[in-house]
Amino acid sequence: MRPLTRSVPVRLSIPAIRVDTPVMRLGLAPDGSVEVPPVEADDRAGWYRHSPTPGQVGPSVILGHVTVGAYGDGVFRRLARLRQSDRIVAHLENGTSASFAVTGVRTVAQADFPTDDVYGDVGRPELRLITCGGPRSGDGYRDSVIVFAALVP
Repeated sequence: MRPLTRSVPVRLSIPAIRVDTPVMRLGLAPDGSVEVPPVEADDRAGWYRHSPTPGQVGPSVILGHVTVGAYGDGVFRRLARLRQSDRIVAHLENGTSASFAVTGVRTVAQADFPTDDVYGDVGRPELRLITCGGPRSGDGYRDSVIVFAALVP
């Protein structure tokens, strides 16, 4: 599959789990970690702007919440239900879209987050979707749910 030209994602659709959300841009938090979308009633996903755009070579990273505090369920509340071959579509700023097929879903302890697997160079266009998961731990969750997907026609 040929890589796409750079174009920022503006919307994300995941039909298998009924997600259709605007996508905001995220950078780095003051502590150097990747920002997460704000906890708001109008919950949406966020693309990490220091990663490739969807369809470019490398892992494009999009994050979303599983819950949004007092507002209830987050945009990625059903992310762990995705299965191999489920489709994900990133709608891009230039009017095109990038379609991906899920290749795997992993739940890992946040203390053991697989940074290289998520952000490392893969030599082809891929997508990572990330949210929290597992049991609650203090103000958050113990685990991370990571979806791995590859660009498809």
